[in-house]
Amino acid sequence: MTALRIGTRASPLALWQAEHVRTALQARDPFLAVELVPMTTTGDRELAAPLHQIGGKGLFVKEIEAALLAGRVDLAVHSMKDVPAQQPPGLELAVILEREEVRDAFVSNQYASDDALPAGARVGSSSLRRRAQLLHRYPELVLADLRGNVATRLAKLDNGQFDAIILAAAGLKRLGLAERIRHLFAVEDSLPAVGQGAIGIEIRGDDEHTRALVAPLAHRETSLCVLAERAMNRKLGGDCRLPVAALAQMQEDGTLLLRGRVASPDGQQLLHAEATGTDPVTLGATVADDLLKQGAGKILRELPST
Repeated sequence: MTALRIGTRASPLALWQAEHVRTALQARDPFLAVELVPMTTTGDRELAAPLHQIGGKGLFVKEIEAALLAGRVDLAVHSMKDVPAQQPPGLELAVILEREEVRDAFVSNQYASDDALPAGARVGSSSLRRRAQLLHRYPELVLADLRGNVATRLAKLDNGQFDAIILAAAGLKRLGLAERIRHLFAVEDSLPAVGQGAIGIEIRGDDEHTRALVAPLAHRETSLCVLAERAMNRKLGGDCRLPVAALAQMQEDGTLLLRGRVASPDGQQLLHAEATGTDPVTLGATVADDLLKQGAGKILRELPST
């Protein structure tokens, strides 16, 4: 029997996620053969420039999507925060798994939390979103670009290049590095990236066999929340390199609460909007419209492209 082939980035975190999907599939069918096909993407290779200058997080998925379209793999496993708001023709997001921790993590060997950082402290992050929100609260900090996989980023902290770094808590937990987290940011202080903490499975739109295999892995609440966040991002421009943040959460009455932010890279402007609703796509558009009315379009248009 031909093995089901999973396309994935070759980083340790991406391989953990792909293995997580393989384990879940084989828990349902122990006789299912599943093969991981690791790939090095443009985003993994191009480490010299800030991510937002070379095309954003979509660079972490394009080679994998090309392999999927060419039939070299049967599905792709992605961090949802790396997936652009629009899929290439012929591909679709079939499944979103249950979300892990959504919050950003403060990591430092010297300071217990962000409010302990002295003026001039050097903080590393590859995310315009994280940097803008931190600068909004602490304009006296020095924010610098930080690229590479999780181990590389931690090594740069440990060798003294930074006083602190900010990472997704979900990634640290999945890699068994939760002890490195000194502080979890409240979502009010650092609203997460669109889709943060969630794993998605992308397939070819006409591949009904693979669709049936992965369908039981879907998590309804996470799917609805991420759909709302992505709908907001799509209306704002659909670019995961933008300083855009969003978090949807299911309320006790079954409605969704969606919070969204757009920030200027220097943190001086921070726009916020929120709304509740039952239809995730409509809700995302509503919050995006509110942000656009506040001037989000102007902030995003003025972002430097290089």
